[in-house]
Amino acid sequence: MSLQAPEFFAELRLPFRDHTVVGTTYFAAPIPGSPLRLRIDFSPTIYADTYGGLRVALVHSDRGQLDAVTLSFVDHGTFHRRDEATVTRPNTKRYGTFDKYHRPGQPPWEGAVTTGLREAIEQYTSIWFPGAWAASVPNRTTGRTAHAQPVPPPHRSGTRVR
Repeated sequence: MSLQAPEFFAELRLPFRDHTVVGTTYFAAPIPGSPLRLRIDFSPTIYADTYGGLRVALVHSDRGQLDAVTLSFVDHGTFHRRDEATVTRPNTKRYGTFDKYHRPGQPPWEGAVTTGLREAIEQYTSIWFPGAWAASVPNRTTGRTAHAQPVPPPHRSGTRVR
């Protein structure tokens, strides 16, 4: 069974325009023309075909890997709701992980909440690629509605009453 990696990374909504997914790995060039690249892989556990987080790495096109960090699903609350709902206990194979097997029509990471992972990736990339996240992201207020006080209708004399 497939991990459906392109769909997982699409769900993370990473903002980098220059990116691709090869196999189960996400590659991006957050700053055009820079030799630095971002690589994100699924982090394996001690169990076969089971993943416990993401491994985020900084790669230089000539010098290879310069830095890496593992973002665990447990630390970022990715499967907290799912595990709580299914009464999955800590220190078991299924707790805070997903594997390549899944229900038909559902992704392997069913029940994942990726907000914490996305925020951690944003923090990591802001160190190595300053300004790249903001330059790639559309205005954060797009799609949100402001809750402003409605403007009262004009008074008959043409002035507004407050």
